Amino acid sequence: MSLNFAQFTPGLSFSGGILIGLAAIMLVLFCGRIAGISGILGGLLQRKKNDRSWRVAFLAGIIIAPVLYDLLHPLPEITVTASWPAIIIAGLLVGMGTHIGSGCTSGHGVCGISRLSLRSLVATLIFMVVGFVTTTVLNYWFL
Repeated sequence: MSLNFAQFTPGLSFSGGILIGLAAIMLVLFCGRIAGISGILGGLLQRKKNDRSWRVAFLAGIIIAPVLYDLLHPLPEITVTASWPAIIIAGLLVGMGTHIGSGCTSGHGVCGISRLSLRSLVATLIFMVVGFVTTTVLNYWFL
């Protein structure tokens, strides 16, 4: 494994992490809600009408923020080499994993651990171990 120092941006990455943390803190303080994306999106798809405005605002911010950032700094070009069937299957698997794991990686990693949730700590460790093992196996077999 090698690190591409031309694309290594610890300052921007740290700033992004701080902004994610601040958004999670603000959502808890002002709305009393947890910033797990799967829960926010799932709640938006339910029929409760009085619970929609903050969800729409949060998701709109996630969509609008990169657009605003792109006005100041061009975003890197994204190249997707996977086929549409592979992307669809991957998306369905992520959705199943989110359902089975009672939340997504952002919800467990950012919000759950900060609330000292043992379930979120275990889930995050499992996500990380599986990711490390998968990456190691794929790199060993295909590189």
